[in-house]
Amino acid sequence: MSSDNRDPKELGSFLMARRADLEPAQVGLPDTGAPRKVAGLRREEVAELAAISTDYYTRIEQGRMRASAPALEAIARALRLTDDQRTYLYDLVGRAPVDSPARPDRVISMHTRRLLDQLTESPAVVLSDTMDVLGWNRLAAALLVDFGQIPEEDRNYVWLLFNHPALRALYDDWESGAHACVAYLRMHTARCPDDPRLHDLLARMASHSDFDRWWKARDVAVQGTGNKVFHHPVVGTLTLDWATLTSSAVPDQHVVMWTAEPGSSSEKGLRILAAVPEEAGRSHSSS
Repeated sequence: MSSDNRDPKELGSFLMARRADLEPAQVGLPDTGAPRKVAGLRREEVAELAAISTDYYTRIEQGRMRASAPALEAIARALRLTDDQRTYLYDLVGRAPVDSPARPDRVISMHTRRLLDQLTESPAVVLSDTMDVLGWNRLAAALLVDFGQIPEEDRNYVWLLFNHPALRALYDDWESGAHACVAYLRMHTARCPDDPRLHDLLARMASHSDFDRWWKARDVAVQGTGNKVFHHPVVGTLTLDWATLTSSAVPDQHVVMWTAEPGSSSEKGLRILAAVPEEAGRSHSSS
């Protein structure tokens, strides 16, 4: 399609239609319940999600300004565009789609936060494809580590597994768990070789001899379920099963949950941890 034949109004109509498809709760924004003049997201909400100014987004939507490639990517992520919709967006502005993948969304939805809060007897965390810890519930903070006390740049499960003494000591078989995480990251390099967050993490982990050795071995694995034994300083030994749930709506975010066999001493241990005062382990998200 040549630029001379493009309808300048179509970009605005397309973006408005996509805004109308989304509700604040779907993208992790609070819904005050106040009446909304238009269906879906407002312009300022899209701009907030895309980390650009409202004026800049408005000018783009109205056809008064040509969007930069980074801005288009940010808008595509904010509006949760499918691959076909993203391609159409780029066609409308006469640009070739950026080949490198968009940075995984670090904002977990309101539905996921509610799930974390309602899992009162099972520790749970939300991990990105690069194993950044995006969210957690009270029991996960009590079992593993208080993620809220860790700087966001260090809030990565692989980083913590190698660098946080308390988390490392928690694992009965630390080597097996750490090796499995490295194998998962190696799988991610094939799916998203240009992921900047992955390259940042690899650069930080290069000084760890175990990590470097396992990384160079090129072992690969994606494990969705398993069993772990923890030695907790408060409740003793816990034998827990874990499983990973991935939403089709946000495929680069994964909810990992640990559960105990009903009636077991491990179940009793989790109940003791669940009784820790709330201020010691509120549920959180990283953004």
